[in-house]
Amino acid sequence: MTHYATGRVISADGTVIGFRRLGNGPPVVLVHGGMQAAQDLMKLADALSAEFDVVVPDRRGRGLSGPYNGAIDDEVADVQAVVEQTAASRVFGLSSGALLALRTAARTPTVTRVALYEPPLSTNGSVPTSWTAAFERQIAAGDSTGALITVLKGLRIDPAMQRIPSFALRLVFTMLARRSRPDDVPLDELVPTMHYDMQLVRQLEDSAGDYANLHAEVLLLGGTKSPDYLTAALDELETRLPNRRRVTFDGIGHTAPADDGAPERVAAELGEFFRESADD
Repeated sequence: MTHYATGRVISADGTVIGFRRLGNGPPVVLVHGGMQAAQDLMKLADALSAEFDVVVPDRRGRGLSGPYNGAIDDEVADVQAVVEQTAASRVFGLSSGALLALRTAARTPTVTRVALYEPPLSTNGSVPTSWTAAFERQIAAGDSTGALITVLKGLRIDPAMQRIPSFALRLVFTMLARRSRPDDVPLDELVPTMHYDMQLVRQLEDSAGDYANLHAEVLLLGGTKSPDYLTAALDELETRLPNRRRVTFDGIGHTAPADDGAPERVAAELGEFFRESADD
């Protein structure tokens, strides 16, 4: 188990944003994705902690942080508050967390390097949303396991999962939910937060042009096993961002930075990228 300290900041609207913190060195903020909390990036944080002071906030509505209120600007302000308190100039985001990391970099001159793992930046409706009505019905009925399966199949996160019957996935996820650690946010509490992540995706649709003059250096990351619409989002950002480089990981997919993915491989690229700004 990774050992960490906890801390908190007060965001612009008064909401408490809690975080986990470990390591020594220049500060780095890691922003988790949908249906996740800080707990899901702890192996990535641990892999970076020998060189960096790694700060992993719980996004609002999860874990150590206060309730969600449905505003993108507030989530961006949350990341800004963590960045400002920790004096971090480096930020990483996974999936919807990457959308927030990018938005934060655009509004925060002190952020000089931002790494994005497959932000679901929708262009002309490229991110699938037809599954969301079924998801909302399942959440309303208290069926968080069914809702989780609907999300994963609807977004085509894992190609192999598309071929597994839903009843089999239900058994697997029910077993996994029972294995959570005492300091983890339970999975059945994380699944409903996907409602807010899809709001984020919709509200930021067709916004790639907003970053044409971004001051920060950007590292675009993705895997060969990820859905085409996520690769297309990286393609779009690659054409729009003035200061960017791109790395594609062979044989891994959308959840690679998370604890159940390939965090060590992602950490190696992040370490190299963030190390270059050691004198910032």
